[in-house]
Amino acid sequence: MSDKRLREFIKPGDIQTGSVYLVRFPSDEGVSRNSGRPGASEAPEQILQQLLNLTPHPAYFDRHTAFLKNVKITDSVPCSGDVEADQQALGRIVKEIFSNQSVPVILGGGHETSFGHFLGYAGAKLPVSILNIDAHADVRPLKDGLAHSGSPFRHALEHPSNYCESYSVFGLNPSSVSAEHFRYVNRHGKALFDRDLKLKAVKTYLDQYQQNMIMATMDMDVVRQADAPGVSAPNPSGISKKKWLDIAFELGKSSSVRSFDLCEVNPRFDRDQQTVKLAALTVWYFLLGLSFR
Repeated sequence: MSDKRLREFIKPGDIQTGSVYLVRFPSDEGVSRNSGRPGASEAPEQILQQLLNLTPHPAYFDRHTAFLKNVKITDSVPCSGDVEADQQALGRIVKEIFSNQSVPVILGGGHETSFGHFLGYAGAKLPVSILNIDAHADVRPLKDGLAHSGSPFRHALEHPSNYCESYSVFGLNPSSVSAEHFRYVNRHGKALFDRDLKLKAVKTYLDQYQQNMIMATMDMDVVRQADAPGVSAPNPSGISKKKWLDIAFELGKSSSVRSFDLCEVNPRFDRDQQTVKLAALTVWYFLLGLSFR
């Protein structure tokens, strides 16, 4: 039997021909606006290529490959560097995917990706609860009225559509979040520190919000730097890669999770593509979880 790879099953397709769509959003202007180090715009294509080179799960081969045939690759969002316009463009694509009763899986990009992701819900008039796995709260105000990688969730919560019903963030590094932002998150959902991030907490959240649509977003900088050196903001005390991958699988399995994005991988600072490969494996686990719905 040949050594099958995901590229043999996942193909480019129009938004009418599949049940899951991989969307690349190569933006990092929001990171620069947030005084971070650029490079995340290079991640989506590299993550996709590493993903396509992985094998289906050998223990669930028939289930996994049957599912993967319905996963399609969209054209990459043509990011211009105008963050607001690019977020609107991503929102339109996500809305179109929702109109096809399908699941968007978005490969970012800086975390400005997530506000564009949310705009898909607002455009489709779908109330949503957001769960962010992240070392940072990302609820900073806009800068001179401009969006950035630290603002997406305040921007969503305060969007005039009122379609963001709640926002929770799990994995916060207590030395990287202000008391004001911590309180802000807890007023709108739940904030959980990295030391308290157990798989059970994620399952409890998913059970609690099972009547809601959940927008899931995972920021690679929640993972400890030894496991994920290639990120916009390295984290010396983050969670393990095993816990990270277990969370991705649980998010995929949950029927409440309506969409997913992965952000803040920065190949310019990677080591032997270690972080890019971990990002690809994250998407692999999320897709595997989807196959069990």
